[in-house]
Amino acid sequence: MKNYIIKYVLIASILFAGCSDLVEELKGETSRGSIGESDMDALMEGMYVTLRSPYQGMGAWWALQQATSDETITPTRAGDWDDNGAWRALFLHKWQIDHGTIENVYKVLNSVSYAATDILGYSPTTQQEAEARFVRAFVQFDILDGWGQVPYRDAGEDITLMSRVRQAPEQIDYLIAELDEITSNLPTNSNKLANQDAAKMLKMKIYLNKGAILSRDNPTFDNGDMAQVITLANEIIATNKYSLEANYFDNFAVDNGSSSELIFVSDNVGGTNAGSLQSMWRVTTHYNMNPSGWNGFATLSDFYDKFESTDQRRGGPYPGMTEVGGVNMGFLIGQQYDQNGVALKDRRGNNLSFTREVSLIERGNNLEVTGIRVMKYEPDYVNLSNELPDNEWVFYRYSDVLLMKAEALLRQGNAAEALILVNQVRTARGASLLAAITLDGLLDELGREFFWEAHRRTDLIRFGKYLLEWQEKPADDDNRALWFPIPQSQIGNTNYIQNPGY
Repeated sequence: MKNYIIKYVLIASILFAGCSDLVEELKGETSRGSIGESDMDALMEGMYVTLRSPYQGMGAWWALQQATSDETITPTRAGDWDDNGAWRALFLHKWQIDHGTIENVYKVLNSVSYAATDILGYSPTTQQEAEARFVRAFVQFDILDGWGQVPYRDAGEDITLMSRVRQAPEQIDYLIAELDEITSNLPTNSNKLANQDAAKMLKMKIYLNKGAILSRDNPTFDNGDMAQVITLANEIIATNKYSLEANYFDNFAVDNGSSSELIFVSDNVGGTNAGSLQSMWRVTTHYNMNPSGWNGFATLSDFYDKFESTDQRRGGPYPGMTEVGGVNMGFLIGQQYDQNGVALKDRRGNNLSFTREVSLIERGNNLEVTGIRVMKYEPDYVNLSNELPDNEWVFYRYSDVLLMKAEALLRQGNAAEALILVNQVRTARGASLLAAITLDGLLDELGREFFWEAHRRTDLIRFGKYLLEWQEKPADDDNRALWFPIPQSQIGNTNYIQNPGY
């Protein structure tokens, strides 16, 4: 498997760096030959492992989805987290064409698309082919959502030539046709593999976001598309395989693979074979906490205030975590303690008490403690030293099926049935029942249910809120930020159309 991963990384260097020496070295990679069953299994495993780079942790797709939203802020704490203004540019929607994170995310997403396509040239079984095509569709949807156009190649195509590019209308039709063709050939019994319910969820997301992709400035929602969302949701619900967990945070625990909510995950094996999921707690915890962290990202008090005190999603002590490290799940605000109840201090000896107040550029004496922190995944204390946690990375959960259906119903004008689904989720989370549901209310509920799960940018765009003012961010001057720029390294490919404003 390792050799295949190295191969994909090297070929990605060709696809996105234009390095002539690598082109000469790897021209032979465009040819194909027969491989044995064990090699095919390794190739498949390698494809799934490539999903870790763009998705697991805080540095890639998560950063573009969260650090550009009203859920996540990266304060520059004196010299810490300055990074030449890169994080501030994301939050303020002021990035330029050469933004390093945007280019890197584009590269790693497309490397997964390449890895999945590559498998199709090795005579996979019917199921293996379907899995590879799903993974390719899965990642290409996010490329479409980010950049509005998707580069592609056929298996075995000469990688030294320019990739072709599908624009949004063609890409949407392509993805729907792909999913229609492969879904019945996918497995039904593992959330660690591309599976039939995951394919249906991806198709739901395509139909739900279709109008926001084709009409970015003014999203539209066709009744027929919303009907597709509802039908697909009903098919998943009818399997009776999924239910909402009694404890919300069990979905993100070290042993979350057994959660009744999880429909599609990225598999990690603690201590031996895992991605960089540990950055999800390192990025937010203080240096003196357990686990020790980088004292970076926080959430905004306006977002935190959307949660009722009884809503379990707001967080609190968590078994196997709080008594080990003193840290709670969910939102961390106020004085922090160790596992023995001893108040923690910051590096100056002051109380480590996280404040509601936070600003994009921190000044004064409270640099270390400003901002409410977020713990979405349970730290794997057994594997803290090797940083190979056992938690599965969550892509799709059952509550997303219910709330996508609720949104489709609401956009069809059926608020009564939508309200039942929203309250079903809220009841499971210990929140009070809503008397009515509006689009603004549903967007708030999506934030509460999927905070820090890389949903928020997409949701804000679909609801027409992404360019508005929010806490610490003024309204955008124009609509340029609705798309990310095609990176400078790709401009030589004349099949691209650079996005407006870049």
